[in-house]
Amino acid sequence: MKLSMLSENLQRKISFLNHAISTRSQLPILLNYLLEARQGKLFICATDLEIGIQTEIPANIEEEGVITIPAKTFSELIATLSQEKTTLQTRGASFDVITQKSKTSFPTMSPEDYPKLYEEKGEKIASLPQKVIQKELGKVIFAAGIDTGRPALSGIYMKKQKEGFLFAATDGYRLSLKNTAVEKEEGAEDGSLIVPARVFKELMQLKEEDVDVFIAEGKNQIIFQAGATIIVGRLIDAQYPPYERIIPLDHGSKVQFDREELQKAVKICAIFARESANIIRFSLRKNSLVVSANSPSVGDNTVDVEATLTGEENEIAFNARYLLDVLGNIEENDMLFEMTGPLNPGVFKIVNDSSYLHLIMPVRVQG
Repeated sequence: MKLSMLSENLQRKISFLNHAISTRSQLPILLNYLLEARQGKLFICATDLEIGIQTEIPANIEEEGVITIPAKTFSELIATLSQEKTTLQTRGASFDVITQKSKTSFPTMSPEDYPKLYEEKGEKIASLPQKVIQKELGKVIFAAGIDTGRPALSGIYMKKQKEGFLFAATDGYRLSLKNTAVEKEEGAEDGSLIVPARVFKELMQLKEEDVDVFIAEGKNQIIFQAGATIIVGRLIDAQYPPYERIIPLDHGSKVQFDREELQKAVKICAIFARESANIIRFSLRKNSLVVSANSPSVGDNTVDVEATLTGEENEIAFNARYLLDVLGNIEENDMLFEMTGPLNPGVFKIVNDSSYLHLIMPVRVQG
């Protein structure tokens, strides 16, 4: 293998690839990048078996070939290079990175031991516009769980519907639902998938291009392609919990409020909630939503947020972190909060947008 390219082109791609490199893998080959030079491009792959990333970079190729090299030291070296022509070449069992003033050699491992990211892309099921990925998926992904003991909760539930897709995420304490009007590919079968939330988080880093979605069913994989970059995720084989059962069918109290104002109030009260299990209270009043927190060792705090109440006055308590998460991941300011009682879930909605819902389980408090 021998090729040359501009170092800045390599630098732009390499940091994102590191997201698929495990620092604690028991398989040494997974600590490497797979580099393949062919057809006027350098293809670079990284995987930790849960997620895989492949990108391609235009290059002047003198000799095609494929090799694996240590990912960490290679990426650290590339980050230090000045913007200049860089030559990459194999030399026996070594791999050289050569610039005008420097030459670095890396050990290599056989590419035959490197796991293939995917065999075929499979069926294309949709194309996701960047607007959907950035603005709509962002309202859902943060609610996914991180407990690997419950695999389904660490994923995003993705259900094909007549007019697009339903995306759902829950960690058992909160739930986000978003219906998106995305055009499915003609002939794409209806059904549901559970995609690791981590895959969608990486997808949100690609902010420039629309994303094509493929399902490689034989390998139980979902494949996202955005221009020159491909992200591969292994679908979660589990039963998603029947989240519909916990969504209230009606409410006794509803307040309309300004999201930014409530977010400021929760941030203030969160300071005083740290020593009291992070509990923040909502008191729904005729013309306000009163946010409060207290701790014997820190003090107490109350903030009035202007709001319009429909129904009866009520009270409920939540974990402050869950409140900050939902208020920080929504862009719209006109919002609604609905509840039926202090022990029933509270529901956040966006005014004039029936496609989104966020539910939080309350905290039981004394007095």
